[in-house]
Amino acid sequence: MTPLVQVSGLRVVARNDAGLDVPIVKDVDFALNPGEVLALIGESGSGKTTIALSLMGYARSGCRIAGGSIRVGEQQVLELDARQLAGLRGRTVAYIAQSASSAFNPARTLMDQVVESACIHGTLARAQAEAKAVDLFRALALPDPDTIGKRYPHQVSGGQLQRVMAAMAFITDPALVILDEPTTALDVTTQIEVLRAFKDVVRQLGTTAVYVSHDLAVVAQMADRIVVLRDGEVRENGATPQVLKAPAHPYTQSLLAAAAPAERDIGVAAPALTRLAPPLLEIRNLVAGYGAPDASGLPSRRIINDVSLTIARGATLGVIGESGCGKTTLARVVAGMVPGARGEVLLDGGALPACGHGRTREQHQRVQFVFQNADTALNPAHTIGGILARPLTFYHNLRGEQRRRRVLQLLDLVKLPAAIADRLPGELSGGQKQRINLARALAAEPDLILCDEITSALDTVVAAAILDLMAELRRELKVSYMFISHDINTVRAICDDIVVLYAGQKVESRPRAAPADAPFHPYSQLLISSVPQLRQGWLDQVCARGADPLPPLAPDTAADSGALCAFRPRCAVRVDGLCNRLPPPQQHLEHGGTILCHHSGADLALFEHAAPCAEAVA
Repeated sequence: MTPLVQVSGLRVVARNDAGLDVPIVKDVDFALNPGEVLALIGESGSGKTTIALSLMGYARSGCRIAGGSIRVGEQQVLELDARQLAGLRGRTVAYIAQSASSAFNPARTLMDQVVESACIHGTLARAQAEAKAVDLFRALALPDPDTIGKRYPHQVSGGQLQRVMAAMAFITDPALVILDEPTTALDVTTQIEVLRAFKDVVRQLGTTAVYVSHDLAVVAQMADRIVVLRDGEVRENGATPQVLKAPAHPYTQSLLAAAAPAERDIGVAAPALTRLAPPLLEIRNLVAGYGAPDASGLPSRRIINDVSLTIARGATLGVIGESGCGKTTLARVVAGMVPGARGEVLLDGGALPACGHGRTREQHQRVQFVFQNADTALNPAHTIGGILARPLTFYHNLRGEQRRRRVLQLLDLVKLPAAIADRLPGELSGGQKQRINLARALAAEPDLILCDEITSALDTVVAAAILDLMAELRRELKVSYMFISHDINTVRAICDDIVVLYAGQKVESRPRAAPADAPFHPYSQLLISSVPQLRQGWLDQVCARGADPLPPLAPDTAADSGALCAFRPRCAVRVDGLCNRLPPPQQHLEHGGTILCHHSGADLALFEHAAPCAEAVA
């Protein structure tokens, strides 16, 4: 069979500060047959996306394709002029980016943007393109396929927007589709639906695809072949079963080892040492949301509903749940960014004012926030030294040489070289920027750091290094963390206690020492079973148990007010006549945790929980 894509001796260089060309992709070779899915994997900086973009004849600013050849079909990509490349991109080769939210124009409808490529390349008339778009929306399992195109990007969820972007790519029937980390920032249940939709469409259309990822478990579900990259070089190239079961290169072996987060040494558990003292943070019956107050004076749309929890000094609490469950809102209430409508937030037994402007400088200093997206959290116009210097001046009045020394100490603390102080954020990798994000929080010398999905967009190797760093800082500085994530494996690796949120309700809590098996709340079980396993066929097996996608995370009015279980519409073990009539009681379990459910812990341990794609049963 003649390969559809043939890459030979590809070299890409980038110009450094001294004006010299530095190779970042080094003599890469691979081939891709029609209908095949090839995965490019490796950690940040390995050259995955650079190689993928080269298939469209494109190199990012500061880079250039310096040699080699790329053939797609009958076209020699590197020999095309600008006009010919414009005809290639979006027609012969289509691209699905990592972040759909930043790829769409917020001022135009989804339909306008999906059909644009077909209209520009003249493959379809407008009416035909719209009809084909609707067919693709249906094939990609989007809700309301006949009308969703009339919406704007902000009116659909992240997972839905990612699938709309896939429709935009497939509408011209391209010979090759590039999927660049399309599910990296999605929560696990949304990822299942997006992966299933992508795989179904690839199969239906017989699409040839390049899938860029750092997640071997995801790659195992999508790819026929895997190319392993490091430092711009191919370390291994083989069929997916061979790479997963018998990796030949030590680097591939290390990636497989990093795929399962190891339990971190977090030192002596703080809660056991401070039972007589008040917890560092205590939240009592917190309600928060937005919208006009209802008859009870509470927000009409509640994001956090009657949540209580504690964090002991020196401890780490994990808060997990899918997008929209209230994790970030909870952290923002603690930080004073969002006011609580009811309940209390206590720091060392003292009440924190609901709004940030009512808090003292000391209260702000003691609670710091590390944001999910380091790219938007760091000012691109300021040097790293300037970014770290600001909290040192604001909270500790440090200036001059004393401040400069402390900046260098902070860089050393997060395992970064001193030379980085003079660089801009745009000159750092994703993992380095996230370390700077953490160093800025540490500059205030806080008691509590709120970490909001800080490893969700990082590759497994870099994420593991960040988790190791956090555990080390906790041991050395006795700092406490609230660690927000949708990844239950990551939370298990670093946290003393775990709280599971669903639609603003705390549906489960369990200590780290509790056995990693049943009983779980049905929603917790859904999260666990939604984490891709490192074996081929897992996605097909999971989704074969039920054809219908999960209902959206949108509790009914009664559940939203706290009267009923919010998870009931999606629950595989609900009892109609009970769960839809009475609020669930809190069940106390033998391991010290709690579950908000009508079923007892013993009953839940016996249930064979439904898989992520299974239909809910009465």
